[in-house]
Amino acid sequence: MGWSPRDAVGFMVGAFAVIAILINVLFMQSGSHPAPMFKTASTAAKPAVTNGIPAAGSRPGSAPRPAEGVPAKIAAPSPPRMPGEIINDIQRELARRGYYDGAVDGLYGPRTDAAIRDFEQAAGFKPSTEPNEALLQAIAHAPAKMAKVTPAATPAARPGPVRNDVAAEKPAASKRVIALQRALADYGYGQIKPTGIVDAETQAAIEKFERERKLPVTGQASDRVMHELSSMTGRVLD
Repeated sequence: MGWSPRDAVGFMVGAFAVIAILINVLFMQSGSHPAPMFKTASTAAKPAVTNGIPAAGSRPGSAPRPAEGVPAKIAAPSPPRMPGEIINDIQRELARRGYYDGAVDGLYGPRTDAAIRDFEQAAGFKPSTEPNEALLQAIAHAPAKMAKVTPAATPAARPGPVRNDVAAEKPAASKRVIALQRALADYGYGQIKPTGIVDAETQAAIEKFERERKLPVTGQASDRVMHELSSMTGRVLD
């Protein structure tokens, strides 16, 4: 080949170095090269992820973000309940504790008012102006010792005949409610019969009056409603 002795020696040294490098790379290494020239299927695999956190050395974006980075959904506040629904629940809770023995109809009558006053007196609460959620929660969380005890009937006692007038007993009429109903009917808040009982028609008329006067909508014959109606009509409502 026309090589000089120096060229021959240089070729042999270079060939020996190349062979030594190949042997070291192919047979002498215990693990894979961190940056191989030719990527195989094993080296091209996705980086391992432990508990949602990418392993050290992986590129950003190669693993999913931690779950704690996702903001939680905030529940929308529930709308306020109607007064009739609150009164219905109050009547039910009072009946369970022995304070109320009338119909659970959501209407605020004399029986409901008397049952609330009895409970407040037994619990040591101040008299409330109108039934609300706070009163309902107080009744629902009342301890068992506050419940009235109904005496059990003796085994020898026999139930007597039920009188029709007792079974069909209705709340007593109130002169104050009658005056309220007449004033509401005269000023166009509905065709209300002056029965003296806060029925569904009277409750709807009171709610309409409260909305027009920008008062808290309760649907009950409260002192504030009586005062506002008396001021508007010029009547003295007892």
